[in-house]
Amino acid sequence: MSTPRHRPELTQAARPATFVVTTLNEHGEPSEAQIAGEHPLTVYVDKQEILTLMTLGAAPEALVVGYLRNQRLVDSVDEIKAVQIDWEVNAASVYTQSGLVDLAAKMEHRTKTTGCGQGTVFGDLMADIDDIKLPTDVKLPQTTLYALAELVRKHETIYKQAGAVHGCALFSLTPELLYFVEDVGRHNAVDAIAGMMWLDGVDGGDKIFYTTGRLTSEMVIKAAQMGIPFLVSRSGLTQMGYEIAKRVGMTMIGRAVNKHFLLFCGEERFEYDTKVSAER
Repeated sequence: MSTPRHRPELTQAARPATFVVTTLNEHGEPSEAQIAGEHPLTVYVDKQEILTLMTLGAAPEALVVGYLRNQRLVDSVDEIKAVQIDWEVNAASVYTQSGLVDLAAKMEHRTKTTGCGQGTVFGDLMADIDDIKLPTDVKLPQTTLYALAELVRKHETIYKQAGAVHGCALFSLTPELLYFVEDVGRHNAVDAIAGMMWLDGVDGGDKIFYTTGRLTSEMVIKAAQMGIPFLVSRSGLTQMGYEIAKRVGMTMIGRAVNKHFLLFCGEERFEYDTKVSAER
């Protein structure tokens, strides 16, 4: 993991992930339960309002950086001078080095996505997609996929405590869990990981992206923009997500639960284990 040449000034303003409330069970007996947090966070870039995100608030600075990255509003982390989160007014203030290019034009063309919560893609949804070149010299062994699923299963999560969230993770091919982020929408979780990768100088070319949510066009485009060749979900996928994954040459695996999975495309990067197959 390398350190980028430039790292923006960041606040450290994470919110509590869960809150305790009093409930009544099926017998009318009082008890306590944990519920997931949810907070509005309005993003301003150089004092211009962009949009309001609904978020768990666990990694707000990384979320904002990743959002700007995945929406193609900034081309490099070097363009970001600072990100300041102020929960008293539910605002994220981003300051850039020299302003964003063509921001007004990009904001005129927005596509609402299928992401849980508020998902918006600025500009042309398919802009520059054909320019993305994912690495072809990396392989994902079947045993690595199973080990990855086991790491996710054992990982302590907000979902286990309170439900109501989606989780995303970034793995090396070892596999080693590099980042795990949960939020009220899967698009927020993937943006937060994108932001962490930029801030830490992590390249996506030899990484695996895992999500608990379905693989929509938005998820595929974001993973491709992050340069990640492997996309894995315990859920299913949409037709547009499938078509874009094939178009960019991504290896996409869905319905990955325990030792069951469906390899939808990019099979040239996947290595079936003969021993595993023989044990079936």
